[in-house]
Amino acid sequence: MLLTQIAMIGGGVAIGLGAGFVLNRYISGKQITDSRGLAERIVSEAKKESEALKTEARHQAQEEIFSQKKELETDFKDRESQLKSEEKRLHSKEERLDSKREKVADKEAQTVELEKQLIKQEKQLDELELDLEHKADEHERKLQEISGLTVEEAKENLMTEIESRTRHEAAKMIRNIEMEAKENASKKAKEVLSLALQRYAGDYASDQTVTAVTLPSEDMKGRIIGREGRNIRALESATGVDLIIDDTPETVVLSAFSPLKREIAKQALERLIHDGRIHPARIEEIVKKVESEMDTKLKEIGEQATFDVGVHGIHPELVNLLGRLHYRTSFSQNVLQHSMEVAFLCGVMAAELGLNEKEAKRAGLLHDLGKAVDHEIEGPHAIIGADLAKKHGESKEIIHSIAAHHEDTPPMSILANLVQAADSLSGARPGARKELLENYVKRLEELEGLATGFEGVSKAYAIQAGREIRVMVDSEKVGDEHTYVLCKDIAEKIENNMTYPGQIRVTVIREKRAVGYAK
Repeated sequence: MLLTQIAMIGGGVAIGLGAGFVLNRYISGKQITDSRGLAERIVSEAKKESEALKTEARHQAQEEIFSQKKELETDFKDRESQLKSEEKRLHSKEERLDSKREKVADKEAQTVELEKQLIKQEKQLDELELDLEHKADEHERKLQEISGLTVEEAKENLMTEIESRTRHEAAKMIRNIEMEAKENASKKAKEVLSLALQRYAGDYASDQTVTAVTLPSEDMKGRIIGREGRNIRALESATGVDLIIDDTPETVVLSAFSPLKREIAKQALERLIHDGRIHPARIEEIVKKVESEMDTKLKEIGEQATFDVGVHGIHPELVNLLGRLHYRTSFSQNVLQHSMEVAFLCGVMAAELGLNEKEAKRAGLLHDLGKAVDHEIEGPHAIIGADLAKKHGESKEIIHSIAAHHEDTPPMSILANLVQAADSLSGARPGARKELLENYVKRLEELEGLATGFEGVSKAYAIQAGREIRVMVDSEKVGDEHTYVLCKDIAEKIENNMTYPGQIRVTVIREKRAVGYAK
């Protein structure tokens, strides 16, 4: 019974499975059929859309081709037009070249004909030259026979006569030129120089080489000297200045040729006295601090000088060097004050002559720039100053006027001559400079010695403190015309062999005396 039920159940299951398989297969087939239909519709729609896109693309391509074709046709026409114009231009150029070629051919033919003529003339000239040489030799031989002189002797006599005549004519010409130049230029030059001097009123004070520092009491001298002199040695070593402590009450004297060093030493000593702590370490500290502050002060002094003169745009390094000139002297004259004087005089003379006044002032202010560092760099201060000006961007005219103001370079411009004249005026005016007696006497002796070294000079006298020299010549050896040549030679020798402030006037005097006795 149980087996029968199991068998019936198994049969039912089998029938159910078979029915399910058949149903599933039917459903799958229907789905496949529906999918195929959908796929066919999609493919059909895609084909239609593709055909539409192809048609549209074809139309667009045709339009683009048509447009490009029009552009190409237009471009082709433009180029064709250009080619035609270029062809016309080339044709015209070719015609001109043909014409030039014909002219060149004609000129070549003419040149060939000229060459033939020149060759013919050259042959004729060679023949004439040979003939002249023979005639000259014959003439020379006859002259030697007539004169009894050789060729060398005749040449020497002729050269001597020509030299004598030439010197005579040159002396006359020099005299005439000088007279004309003096008539035209002397009056104007005097007016300009006198006007420049009248419009400038400078100080006549000169700097000294010592500075006195007042002490609060006599006990301070011992503190400045220090134990075994260590303080005074430290101060002298740090500043480069000699301290003179003598019996002068409550005073210490600082001695040095450099005003800048004396000023630094003075300020350092005054601060040490006020502070009260005087020992080597403190001395070095104070001196360094004063030197640092002095750099700032030098810049301020330089800026004030440029402001007073009215010159702007100078490089800061050059402004600092101008400040250093305040503590530099030349023949006891303050160099910065001298430079400002030269700048003012240059400006006045430039204005009177119709030149650039600002440029003249700039050249005058910077002309002695080299003196700020000439103790550190070898060479003339004019050349050193010109190099510094060139290094810091000054113009060629300014550089040349600086280099030429002492004839280290020949002056080649009006500005350079103005700076020379203003420099001489500033240094030569009364009281501006002073010399030691020994140097003064030595300069006068040297000046007289240079003049008496010329042939024909009998005596020479330096007068007006060496600003003029009068030369007496032997009338038997030196003629009237030769006195002008001799004057020029003496002046040139003085310029080349001496150093002097301002200018020196040379006067040559020739006197003819006739002495007779009535008995």
